[in-house]
Amino acid sequence: MSILGNDYPAIDLDGARVLVTGAGRGIGQCTAELFASKGAQVGIADVDTVAAQAAAAVLGADAFELDVRDRAQWDRVVAVFGPVDILVNNAGVMPAGAFLDEPDAVGHATMDVNVWGLIHGMRAVVPGMIERGHGHVVNVASLAGKIPIPGLAVYNASKFAAVGLSAATRLEFAPHGVSVSCVMPSAVRTRLSSGLALGGGIPTVDPEDVAAAVLTTVRSRRAEVAVPNYLGPIDVALAAAPEPAVRLMRRLFHGDRALHPADEKVRAQYEDQVRAITSDE
Repeated sequence: MSILGNDYPAIDLDGARVLVTGAGRGIGQCTAELFASKGAQVGIADVDTVAAQAAAAVLGADAFELDVRDRAQWDRVVAVFGPVDILVNNAGVMPAGAFLDEPDAVGHATMDVNVWGLIHGMRAVVPGMIERGHGHVVNVASLAGKIPIPGLAVYNASKFAAVGLSAATRLEFAPHGVSVSCVMPSAVRTRLSSGLALGGGIPTVDPEDVAAAVLTTVRSRRAEVAVPNYLGPIDVALAAAPEPAVRLMRRLFHGDRALHPADEKVRAQYEDQVRAITSDE
């Protein structure tokens, strides 16, 4: 790697083949739309086939049914879509609630989607990138991969894992011209945060903001990108601060809000959707 900038092979977005998971709505859909606007050939993959097909129809893109927990489905999607230049591992779930109250099945599903989904995706796509000598992977994690949050313990674990996985695979793939970037948003206004209290001192972003950050990594190839960017060093700041000060800050900003949904009915609807996928395993 060069000291300034990067020496990864450039990827021309015009005509690039970009596969985005969880692209039927939210961050994934916005990301697919943004890449398509730059001339990329986009593959929209989602476990919700209706959502994937609707999003793809608007863009004239390819739609694929993909449960990211299933390696065989990954291999089928890649075989049909063709060589992938850019993989955006975006699919994820975020159950909230007290750690001891969370069913084991929900915890397993969280790790399977948020961690094994990334592992399967990279193992399905990166060998082809290495063979061609270029490629870029974006793993959409979360600042919850740096900052512990009461009420999101297993989600925290999955995102800490995603950050570490991205960092280690980046080192392995770099000599082959393949880069890995980890994008870490703060609270995002999507279905995952439905029913939870947003704002109130905690930076909140829109899916379009995250999509823009994903796109910038194709040029910068930065290892980690926080959204908003100024929150990048927050984990270092929290580690350096005295624990009483951190506790006070958490109280001031209602750091336990994941334990107390602002709209319990709306949140329950999302939690039911997460529980429903456990029956598909």
